[in-house]
Amino acid sequence: MKSLTNPIPLAQQSVIPPNYAEFNDYSRLRLPMYSLLICVGLTICSKQSLAEDIQTQAPTLESAPLSPPAPLPASEPPAPMTPVQAIITSQHHPFLTAANFPNRAEDLNALYQPTNYQLLWLNKPSSEQNINDVISLLSSAADYGLNPEHYDVQLLRTKQTTALNEQDQAAYDTALSLSLIRFLHDLHYGRVNPQDINFNLKLREKKLIDLPLLIKTHLEQQTLLALPPDVEPKLLQYQKLKTALSQYKKLAEKASHFKLAFKKALRPGDTFSDVSDLRDMLVTLGDLPENTALPEKADKYSDKLVVGIKNFQRRHGLAADGVIGKTTAEELSTPVDKRVQQIELAMERLRWLPELSSDPSIIVNIPAFQLWTYENVNDPNTKMTNMRVVVGKAMKNQTPVLMATMSYIDFSPYWNVPYNIVKDELLPKLSPGFLAKENMELVSNGGVTGYSAATVAQLKQGTVRIRQKPGKKNALGRVKFLFPNKNDVYLHDTPANSLFSRSRRDFSHGCVRVAKPQELAEFALKEQKNLG
Repeated sequence: MKSLTNPIPLAQQSVIPPNYAEFNDYSRLRLPMYSLLICVGLTICSKQSLAEDIQTQAPTLESAPLSPPAPLPASEPPAPMTPVQAIITSQHHPFLTAANFPNRAEDLNALYQPTNYQLLWLNKPSSEQNINDVISLLSSAADYGLNPEHYDVQLLRTKQTTALNEQDQAAYDTALSLSLIRFLHDLHYGRVNPQDINFNLKLREKKLIDLPLLIKTHLEQQTLLALPPDVEPKLLQYQKLKTALSQYKKLAEKASHFKLAFKKALRPGDTFSDVSDLRDMLVTLGDLPENTALPEKADKYSDKLVVGIKNFQRRHGLAADGVIGKTTAEELSTPVDKRVQQIELAMERLRWLPELSSDPSIIVNIPAFQLWTYENVNDPNTKMTNMRVVVGKAMKNQTPVLMATMSYIDFSPYWNVPYNIVKDELLPKLSPGFLAKENMELVSNGGVTGYSAATVAQLKQGTVRIRQKPGKKNALGRVKFLFPNKNDVYLHDTPANSLFSRSRRDFSHGCVRVAKPQELAEFALKEQKNLG
């Protein structure tokens, strides 16, 4: 096999080879700018930690506190502040529960400055309609996985029908504006700063959305209720989660009374005293048709119920064998309102992500053990593919959360074994026979070297390394996908294909193994016309 030291520019290639046999003439191919995101999905925090995050963590993209206006020359007395300007300058609101707003003062100032800090909502011909629209929008925060109480909805309703003096009018007007800004900010950026809870993802370096301008535009056009689509994430996963949130909130009202207990694994044909409740729960969750009849024997785990359990297992990423073992029993026993919380947390995490370009993208959902490719991640109708992945072992070798640009593909790669794997796993069994059996070799700065006590000593010091040659046993399989990152993780093929059939797939040392490497390679190289 020819090994190329330098990457071959894709412009010098011809056609995409239809299979791996024809890839053997290349070692590494340079790719165009493909976005890759490895992220967390439906993992769940404790209720306590979530509450602490929301109460104590600063929102994303904090602005510097707004400085008071520069003093005018002594010869000219400063113009008196309007009540609105005084509230903005103080960065403290007299009505709202979260009174201090240093991080939103810049946006609030930008909203009122063009009108010389006059009222925006009150004393206008359309005041009633506009205020009702703002309150309606804030009241719907739960539809987006947010809490209406964070935006003082009840206070705004109460004050709407209260007689207000000039100072209170300014306070109420700015309360409407500040609550709306906070809601739109949280909907776009999220409520929690991810870096404050060790979510290692580079944040936005600058604001790409002008909230005051959006508010003023929709206010002028009388389309305030249409604000959310302009600011919430466009990701297809987010939109699906929002739909699921609505469905699961309705389910929570229906399924709250189901409490099933399984003392041991339940197999098809076994006796189970709560068969009726199991059937009703599966119907409520949509895993069985409503007209599914109970079995003739009222306590038998029948074939029809098994079908429903298999549907339930598939939806929850479990092996669909129809056996209610420990894991399936735990999922069945999870309250639906806990699922609602999981969905809300997943939506929050997706809001943390910077805006993704319309270029082809690859997204890995770590806890779901899934990978998706998108022609255009911002197009809800985009062409996409999905495949299973194996990720890093939880609590030991977790796959890091990151965003990077995929720039190379290596075919028939060598595997340079990381030092920690050499030290912990290979050194205890190292011998010439072991190296030959595993198709491995010792490599120093001068090239391949032989096995000896001296080279083993150097291996322990890290000056000699072990690499596995291309072949059937190679841990990276036939191809790896590289995207430079400080964690030195990448996507790759694997000879251990049996692991993809598992429902839980956290077995790697941190890199991501893909179930369909050829499909992924074809996706990454599809626009390259010269690969022959």
